[in-house]
Amino acid sequence: MREIVLDTETTGFEPAEGHRIVEIGAIELFNHMPTGRTFHQYINPERMMPTEAFEVHGLGDDFLRDKPVFAQIADAFLEFIGHDSKLVIHNAGFDMKFLNAELGWVARPLIGMDRALDTLAIARQRFPGAPASLDALCRRFGVDNSAREKHGALLDSEILAEVYLELIGGRQPDFGLSVSTAGGSLRAGEAEAWRPPPRPHPLPSRITPEEAQAHAAFVATLGDGGLWPKPGP
Repeated sequence: MREIVLDTETTGFEPAEGHRIVEIGAIELFNHMPTGRTFHQYINPERMMPTEAFEVHGLGDDFLRDKPVFAQIADAFLEFIGHDSKLVIHNAGFDMKFLNAELGWVARPLIGMDRALDTLAIARQRFPGAPASLDALCRRFGVDNSAREKHGALLDSEILAEVYLELIGGRQPDFGLSVSTAGGSLRAGEAEAWRPPPRPHPLPSRITPEEAQAHAAFVATLGDGGLWPKPGP
């Protein structure tokens, strides 16, 4: 199973207000293990970087001026993420709206939201009421994020990959966290929804005739208010 852990950095919060992507970082996982393949690209947003965005990202207009615009990297990005790989993103709604805005502006296919796997939503489900930022999850799982002095898409993707693997049960999510079935095994997230099928043949009763007779005699002494009219299987 191929997954892409992905992060973007932007000039602001709303593409509808003209804000753009300035960096994309992505890491390939196969069967929940990093393959070493990455995608990383700085992007010229074709607009001035706001001061607050520069302070967060450490990227200025001079640095981004000679970088390619999104139209020049769109095809390489789409090729890297493929057609059906899940996209593991922290606060997926934010990144997806920017990616689809950029793709729409250059007449490229949009990415369906059903491909996004939101680690923020997973964390909030697993730890209700607890902080669920990437830094908070790093502290919870003991993931080293000491290099994260400023936001960076590729670094954040690397950190998120480690956090994601912890959220689903660690680097070996099948170890002690899977349920064997006739068709294989279910991973930790799937096991919660799995239910055993009914037995094809009921188990034989373990009650002896003598025990059944004694039980019936006892129930008879309870009168009409008895809760157990007959012994169970």
